[in-house]
Amino acid sequence: MCHRNIKTTILTEIKRRYDLDWLRVIAILAVYFHHIGMPFNGDKFHIMNSDTSKTLDDIMVFFEQFRLPLLFLVSGAGTMFAFSKRTWIQFLKERSTRLLIPLVFGVLFIVPPQTYYEHIETYTSYFDVYRNGSFETNHLWFIENLFVLSVLLIPLILLLRSSKLDGFIGLLDRITTRKYGMLLWVLPLILITILLKQLYPSDSKAITNLSSTFFYGYFFVSGMIFTTSKNSWNHLKLYRKFNFVAFIISTILFYTYYFLPNEVISPYVTINMRWNIWYAVCALVSWSVVITVLGYGQVWLNTKSAFLKKCNEAIYPFYVLHQTIIIVVGYYIIQLEASIFIKIILLIATSLPLILLIYRFLIYPFKIPRILFGMKSKEGLK
Repeated sequence: MCHRNIKTTILTEIKRRYDLDWLRVIAILAVYFHHIGMPFNGDKFHIMNSDTSKTLDDIMVFFEQFRLPLLFLVSGAGTMFAFSKRTWIQFLKERSTRLLIPLVFGVLFIVPPQTYYEHIETYTSYFDVYRNGSFETNHLWFIENLFVLSVLLIPLILLLRSSKLDGFIGLLDRITTRKYGMLLWVLPLILITILLKQLYPSDSKAITNLSSTFFYGYFFVSGMIFTTSKNSWNHLKLYRKFNFVAFIISTILFYTYYFLPNEVISPYVTINMRWNIWYAVCALVSWSVVITVLGYGQVWLNTKSAFLKKCNEAIYPFYVLHQTIIIVVGYYIIQLEASIFIKIILLIATSLPLILLIYRFLIYPFKIPRILFGMKSKEGLK
């Protein structure tokens, strides 16, 4: 019991990790820019430009491998910090208030415009979305996953706060003392991904698609373990250059395999094996990039600033709003006679100020909108 109190005290007294705050902001901005590009990359999106760019798609497919894994890992670390200040009942209440309420509100009022503009040719009015019961999570799947993972993993959080997993955490600490130790964590990720993709091959982000849920859950749990470990963060920082080399090598492997013509490999490898290789390469890129960013983040980003505080407060409402604004504004922009580059610039120049204006004048000053968009009360920030 004494040991548990010591560990809980250590977690509670950890200074705020400004690098994680910066990485959360950067990751969500990366999601924003990804969705800016979606109408133009030839992939399926709610609205699509008549012309598409294969080059844009080739670039975006790489960034898809790590922007959300990074966000899940940072969220896992943040979950441990949040739990350290609360009982499990208080934690469940806090998660429900800050995740479940925005999720329900978003599904009912933020996402429907996306559905309307996606099916605008067949709908007679906006209210057809409600008459047809066309309620979806769309981009809010992240909040749904985050809530479910936070609740289901409460027993693991309690174990990590106790002394029962000290042997396991100690083993991980010893592994990460080696230069390549943190990179070895990718092996279970590859194995989990390949096995579950056999049963759940879909790319759906629904919580019931276990190949997706376990993939992102691995990063979430890793963030929790890093926060519990005594040495993981230090080793990420210490071996950041080695991890950067691993990131470069994995990137070369990724694009080599990505551009490899099917006719070169198909005579020798089955389609199932080719997909398994692809899953392994993607997992390697995801993990190597994330651990590299976490290492360099401690060097470059672990600084306090008033600007960061404002960004950290605004980034959650920004996330909830961004895709709807992009789709509504983007629907009219893609009708213009202009190049893809000009349309992307116009979409950024209109959607970004609009999101910030809605946040500043309709959400930030008022108590109820703050709750609906998952923000803390102004009193809670003092």
